[in-house]
Amino acid sequence: MTFVDLEDVPESSKQDTNKKESTPVDRNTGQWGYDLYPERRQEKKPTPLTHYILGKGSENLEKIKCERGVYRCFKESPIVKLMLGALKSSGCPVDIRRHISCEECSLEVSGGFDPVLNQVVICHNNASKEGIIQGVLLHEMVHMFDFCRNNLDFKNIDHLACTEIRAANLAHCSFMSAWVNGDTSIFNMKATHQNCVKNKALTSMLAVRNITQNEAINAIERVFDRCYNDLEPLGRRLRRSSNDMTKAYEDGIYYGYVDS
Repeated sequence: MTFVDLEDVPESSKQDTNKKESTPVDRNTGQWGYDLYPERRQEKKPTPLTHYILGKGSENLEKIKCERGVYRCFKESPIVKLMLGALKSSGCPVDIRRHISCEECSLEVSGGFDPVLNQVVICHNNASKEGIIQGVLLHEMVHMFDFCRNNLDFKNIDHLACTEIRAANLAHCSFMSAWVNGDTSIFNMKATHQNCVKNKALTSMLAVRNITQNEAINAIERVFDRCYNDLEPLGRRLRRSSNDMTKAYEDGIYYGYVDS
């Protein structure tokens, strides 16, 4: 999921940026999703001691747990390591301290990508298990990869639809998840994966843009075939309960995707 207006994003921010944008960006607007990520638009006040005494300081423990989960994914997850290698080879190396942020978010989302700061957000209050953190990292790093390598313009609704299609395609949908979500039945198994991808992309687009459902659907349909068949940098769709993640990581070396 992505959530900002790129009108004022300098070209250099697509690389490994250590500086904030030179032009201020208005973050106090729900149009670009900042209502879902409150820590993106205001400084969070220190937690009073009374909150700890009354048991209300759990968000700090959640943040630490999230950061540990992210670190383990960086060190142990083959698919996250593949994305790190792909980003590095594309000229956008990822620094875990600079480009990944565990934050408290709205209950509707588990993560996001902020291209203004070139930063992936993991919602520590909604993504607590390591498997969920891995999925969020993969989804958002697909957006980061598209932004780095494909000159992605998030103001363009077709560009947004394309990257959401790719993220859903590579990071989320499988036969089982589609069945659980009601995207398929015994009568339309052939379209199972495509239906799941379209529905996931639609949900993500509506969550972060002030557009109608028809506008989002039309954008998805315009770009679907091309973006659905673009499997970079994984080279495959990941099947549940398979070793596809390990295979994708092992194949990455042939394309120069080395994370270290």
